[in-house]
Amino acid sequence: MPPIRSRSSKNLIEQEGRILLAIQAIKKQEIRTIAAAARTFNIPRSTLRDRLNGHTERSTTRANSYKLTELEEESLEKWILSIDRRRGAPRPSMVREMANLLLKKRGTTPVLLVSENWVTNYVKRRPLLSSRFSKRYNYERAKCEDPKIITEWFNLVQKTILQFGIDPDDVYNFDETGFAMGLTATAKVISRSEFYGQRALL
Repeated sequence: MPPIRSRSSKNLIEQEGRILLAIQAIKKQEIRTIAAAARTFNIPRSTLRDRLNGHTERSTTRANSYKLTELEEESLEKWILSIDRRRGAPRPSMVREMANLLLKKRGTTPVLLVSENWVTNYVKRRPLLSSRFSKRYNYERAKCEDPKIITEWFNLVQKTILQFGIDPDDVYNFDETGFAMGLTATAKVISRSEFYGQRALL
């Protein structure tokens, strides 16, 4: 069962969403002034000004050691679990890069970045996630991949993009996200924990 949020927590998350929209509108020059953006999105002008100057609201970061908001961390967790369900658990470097992409989307200056050890601490505070070592992929099996199956998969991807009108900016190539194609050695990855498996059976 998902955690029950208090009304104040929900309000903070909703305000954070409006702040991000306001920042985006200013960056795209859809709204010219901070005052106008604050009125349009019903947020404090001082808060918006601080965020544009690179400051992060303490109530949304929960602590100075937290770079992402709770909502951003939940989104990242869902992405990891989605990748894991497709048997492609991401490596720590890939998770770190996705976290940095979330920070970049805020549009703040300077752009915030997570540290090298951030992923380790992130996994520790997310009970549905764990780190493990992937199994070595058999080289002979890799050489025998069926080209027909691969072609059909890419055709399905293209069909899905056209069917749901997915914007090209929302599609990431493997090289853009650091996905380890053809990785044959054992590597550390981030995947779902045993707790997640038990929860899925409930």
